[in-house]
Amino acid sequence: MDGGEQEVRVVLFSRKGCHLCDDAREVVARVCEAAGERWREVDIESGPDAADLTARYGEYVPVVEVDGVQQGFWQVDGDRLARRLGDRRTR
Repeated sequence: MDGGEQEVRVVLFSRKGCHLCDDAREVVARVCEAAGERWREVDIESGPDAADLTARYGEYVPVVEVDGVQQGFWQVDGDRLARRLGDRRTR
């Protein structure tokens, strides 16, 4: 995840020990780097919002959101994510 003043557009919701989350993390990192976008990862099972996030996402992790809109779950489609990041009308 890159620093700086740029707004984080991409959020990856995940949990520890999830092999699909590991795969999604690689795709998100690669696509965001290529697009010059920042991203962050949220572990749904830790932190003050864990109960709400676990109830919301449950077994659907990994889940990717762009600009607050869910883009997919279980397997991240890198091409779809790249297209969404290229659509500046969503800002």
